[in-house]
Amino acid sequence: MSGLRVAGYGLIDRSRTLRFRFDGRAFAGHPGDTLAAALLAAGVRVVGRSFKYHRPRGLCGAWFEEPNALVDLQLDGASFPNVGAATTELVEGMEARAVNAWPSARFDLRRGFDLLHRFLGAGFYYKTFMWPGWSLYEPLIRRMAGMGRLRGDTPEGHVADQCHDRCDLLVIGAGAAGLAAARAAAEAGQDVVLVDDHPQPGGGLWAMGGQVEGRDVADWIGAEEAAIRAAGGRVLLRTTAFGVYDHGLVALAESRGAGPGRVLRLWRMRARRVVLATGALDRPITFAQNDLPGILPLWAAEEYLGRYGVLAGRELVVLSNHALAEASCARLEVAGARVTRLEAAGARLRAIGGRGRGGIGGRGLRAIEHDGTRYRCDALLVSGGLTPLVHLWRHAGGKLRWDAARDAYLPGKAPEGMRAAGAVNGAYDLEQALEEGRAAGLGRASEAAPAGGFRPAPLSPDPAGGGRQWIDFQHDVTLKDIEIAARENFTSVEHLKRYTTLGMAADQGKSANMAGLAAMAALRGRPIPEIGTTTFRPPFVPVPLALFQGARGGRRLHPLKRLPLEAAHREAGAALGEYGGWLRPAWYGQGPAEAAIAAEALAARRAAGILDASPLGKIEVMGPEAEAFVNFVFYNDMASLAPGRLRYGFLLSEQGVVLDDAVVARLGPERFVISCSSGHVDGVTRMLESWRQDVHDPERVFIHDTTRNWPTLSVAGPRAREIVAALGLGVALGAEEFPHMSLRMGAFRGAPVRIARASFTGDLGYELTTTRQAIGALWQAALAAGAGRGAVPLGLEALSLLRAEKGHVIVGKDTTGETMPHDLGFTAARARKKAAYVGDRGLRSEAANDPRRLQLVGLEVAPGEAPLEVGAHLLARRGADGGAGGAGGGQEASQGFVTSSYRSPFLNRPIALALLEAGRARLGESVTVWHMGARRRARVSAPDFLDPEGKRLHA
Repeated sequence: MSGLRVAGYGLIDRSRTLRFRFDGRAFAGHPGDTLAAALLAAGVRVVGRSFKYHRPRGLCGAWFEEPNALVDLQLDGASFPNVGAATTELVEGMEARAVNAWPSARFDLRRGFDLLHRFLGAGFYYKTFMWPGWSLYEPLIRRMAGMGRLRGDTPEGHVADQCHDRCDLLVIGAGAAGLAAARAAAEAGQDVVLVDDHPQPGGGLWAMGGQVEGRDVADWIGAEEAAIRAAGGRVLLRTTAFGVYDHGLVALAESRGAGPGRVLRLWRMRARRVVLATGALDRPITFAQNDLPGILPLWAAEEYLGRYGVLAGRELVVLSNHALAEASCARLEVAGARVTRLEAAGARLRAIGGRGRGGIGGRGLRAIEHDGTRYRCDALLVSGGLTPLVHLWRHAGGKLRWDAARDAYLPGKAPEGMRAAGAVNGAYDLEQALEEGRAAGLGRASEAAPAGGFRPAPLSPDPAGGGRQWIDFQHDVTLKDIEIAARENFTSVEHLKRYTTLGMAADQGKSANMAGLAAMAALRGRPIPEIGTTTFRPPFVPVPLALFQGARGGRRLHPLKRLPLEAAHREAGAALGEYGGWLRPAWYGQGPAEAAIAAEALAARRAAGILDASPLGKIEVMGPEAEAFVNFVFYNDMASLAPGRLRYGFLLSEQGVVLDDAVVARLGPERFVISCSSGHVDGVTRMLESWRQDVHDPERVFIHDTTRNWPTLSVAGPRAREIVAALGLGVALGAEEFPHMSLRMGAFRGAPVRIARASFTGDLGYELTTTRQAIGALWQAALAAGAGRGAVPLGLEALSLLRAEKGHVIVGKDTTGETMPHDLGFTAARARKKAAYVGDRGLRSEAANDPRRLQLVGLEVAPGEAPLEVGAHLLARRGADGGAGGAGGGQEASQGFVTSSYRSPFLNRPIALALLEAGRARLGESVTVWHMGARRRARVSAPDFLDPEGKRLHA
């Protein structure tokens, strides 16, 4: 024996050593260890602190039932909060720190909360934080709440694969019963999937050791697994069945490895039949001081020995109420421990703490007092009976029945297609478990006679036992808390759970619920079945949120959209960035970004800017009712739009809020093209499709997003007409022949080109839409035609500056979730449009007509000043009526904010757009601009800083 390691036991690789740290201290373990097993082997007693009182907590389980050992992990530069140490495989270089403890679990400065336990009992928060007001306590409580610490360095791409699969038989649990069921079914020709959450099959057989059907445990397990695979069955290890849902859906979480390289996979498995072989857990025993580090379940101690070769202690006391403990004691003695077995039933018990001998324990268990006799020990192993893991049975809608002989809830009326076998079904005898498993695998009833050897002696908590008796170790629920709940009539099991937080710890009550039910039953003088059980809900164990994200997140949900001309932009020296989900040129050139953007904007005003506008929406609406449909979904009147013409309009929500702006082109009597914002194409398409199906005849209106099929170039500036004319599109471009907001069809080298005379910059502009095959040649021809005329390729940053000079908005940047068309100066449709349209009722509400609404304005500062900061608040004093612009007294308050701000190289001064209360009535007024404590002055102006008469647009 080396420390608490025992030679010849465990499934670990002793030839290799893994270094790790816990709470700043260095330790070592072996491949195959869990973090909890390695800490136990090193003699660490205190692995965490309880939530409320910060009492020291030791290991109370060996797998998912462990409530105390929660840690924050650091591995390979990434953080993983709230990880269960008992289910986390040890990895080289792992750094773990106990949650809810500072600076460490062994020495926690907040342990003083335990001195206040008389005032912090169950329900104290409902009574204490009422006066003078919840808001007084909320900030402090929020800082104290939670377990673990979220950090920002969780690795990107840490998402799960998602798989859909089917099988004839799904066996959950690869212990004796599960292996037997899977083999019998597989060899009978069924498509079988066997799942188990451990790295190896075998379940509790590793803890039991010995032989199975005349063979060593390891040999028998290996032979069963090999036979299952040879017969075509599949075995999924490190895979947890965490929920059973409607229509036979079982959710499986597969997790392999740890840290950034961990593989996560969500299996959506649909099985014709399910065999539940999930086993059972030891039930804790309630007595004074039963939460001391060093007290853990008997079965957990056997698991640590059988799987990891670790003894829970050298001097052991086993406290139980059933005969199965005799075999456990014998196994522990063979491993080298000195074992004293005591009967729990009818005894007066008290754990005695103190400074642990050896190891790195801190205060923990020193002895157990049993009916006045003291027994020294370094670990107390308890088992007050067995609790079958029936959670998935209940998820599927199965009923439970109380078995008085076994003192436990067992599976009752079966849900369709599900059977239980083994310990979960109360079959604690190995031979009976094997027979039940094989019968369940073949879909028949077991013929084995129920084993009668397991009859635990009745146990009840003793309220007069003295000292604090713990029910839920992580959440600090005591027997006294159960008494308080009973006195205050929170006797329903669901009320008890919520009043005391019983069973809400990380293990979701697996270690505490039965003890809590027994306590309430004893206090009320009723049997446990009359108390009932809480509702079993998925997930069975905590699962990473990344598991649910899967393929439906990040780039997989919104893949980066790429331009047909991306290679040409790169060759031209474009700095590419993401805009509305598209990878687009931000600016061109290798110099400083600010200088490049200013140069592009200035060239576009003096000559022309040539922009790749391919992402502009091109959503076609066709059919006999297309006109009525487009008129219904737009704020503006679109029914009067003539073929070959364009019209600017707004799409609104039902509340009247601007969702997007768009240019609508009418190609024919029954065909429209909606050119919406680049980043809103998907959302607008969904919105149109929803209204098509809900309000209109879907057989008479058709919607098709053609954005990616038809790339677009925009040429805008004083010399735009010359450049477009040089392309030879076969269209007369004069102002008379081709007026603003009209549409013509041309051709470029045999490819069709749709030419729209429209502009986002305020200058004369043309949008040229053609095929993907022709766009490259059209781009090169436009650049060549513009080169001798002073035109330049235009990036998105310069375009944003140019549109702000003209006062054009970007929806989502210069609007909020409350902005309506009249807030942007578009009032005509609200006054004139008679036909119903989306959002019309919202525009007539009291809030929509509040004169203090935020309205779009411009802001001017002196030419030599720096541009205003985006997001800066506009301050003014409120008058006595609460309105804006109080001259004298009143309280200074924010009445708006800056939405866009630039230095205009063409105007040679800063410009800004803003939303301001009653803004259009305050033109010429001076306002205070506040940002991060600094104050400046600005003058409110109209938002169009350039050419308000429109002479440049109609040149």
